[in-house]
Amino acid sequence: MVMLGAFAGALVLLALSTLTGWPVGAGGLGSTPTTTVNPVMAAQAGDCLNWTKKDLSDVQKVDCAAQHLFEVTGVADISADHGPGAPFPDDAQWQQISQERCAQTSLDYLGGKFDPFGKYTVGPLNPGERLWGEGQRTLRCGLQVAGPAGGLLPAYGTARTQDQSDVYDPGVCLGITETKSVADPVDCAKPHTFEMTGVVAMPPGEFPSPEQQDQLLVGECTRITAEYSGGADLKARGLIVAWDTRVAESWAAGSRLVNCKVGALPADNVLVAWEGSVRNPNAPPLTTSNPPQTTAVEQDEPTGAPLHSQSNSSSAAPPSSSDSEPPKSNETTTTPTTTTTR
Repeated sequence: MVMLGAFAGALVLLALSTLTGWPVGAGGLGSTPTTTVNPVMAAQAGDCLNWTKKDLSDVQKVDCAAQHLFEVTGVADISADHGPGAPFPDDAQWQQISQERCAQTSLDYLGGKFDPFGKYTVGPLNPGERLWGEGQRTLRCGLQVAGPAGGLLPAYGTARTQDQSDVYDPGVCLGITETKSVADPVDCAKPHTFEMTGVVAMPPGEFPSPEQQDQLLVGECTRITAEYSGGADLKARGLIVAWDTRVAESWAAGSRLVNCKVGALPADNVLVAWEGSVRNPNAPPLTTSNPPQTTAVEQDEPTGAPLHSQSNSSSAAPPSSSDSEPPKSNETTTTPTTTTTR
């Protein structure tokens, strides 16, 4: 059974003060009766929601082709397990509810294929403490895209038709946390761990072993990065070419895309931050994928939209011409935490 990642803290429905008026019935202007309907409460499987405020006070239903932060996969009524006097669940309980009520629903929504190491995470939009106290027990299960450090990244297009690979467009830089792990996208002028130089589509067929993937990607990523950088001397800056690989679970879900990237040589197996871009300044402007998976990272010069990804593992070209095996490092997926309103 495929286990879907649950949010550490579930999102919330909105308070009555944030309800949006939707027209009901027919009639001319001024004669059409209206009722206040919460967009989240009205959302059904296949609907997409977007907001810009942290408290979700401006949430709206949008076309899934447009920027959105949540794609509804189903509706769950948990009143049978949480009666009128039940206390509002804590984060750990919401994780359990997500696994029990949203995991299978979301898996079915995706046609039975979910990449547990891909760009999507699963979780519920919950009522929040006030509406919970008034007896609201209906949740919206859904899919979101999260960065390596847990920040939400806008998505474009329905998840039903997306390659779920955890990848970014060329030109995107991933930051670094205080604990020296990979962070969410940042401006490349700021300290970062990796700069994406390209995306490679793995050939169809049986799942290739990590060694077979390395054999393909060492040449492809070296070539792609040389084109991206204009043949820059990366070694002189203490940088190396690296790439992501896929595991069997991702391959079974249809994930075929991997990132080529540039990073600094690790120090004692610890990631090292660096600043600036290796992009050839005389190269044509970069363009986003079509459709983009997340919004573009704002930089001095547009460098494309991250196709959010943090892959199963990474490989790197040896810093010298020796035949030593490329070092590997495992990466773990972080799910976002969202504070409920009270």
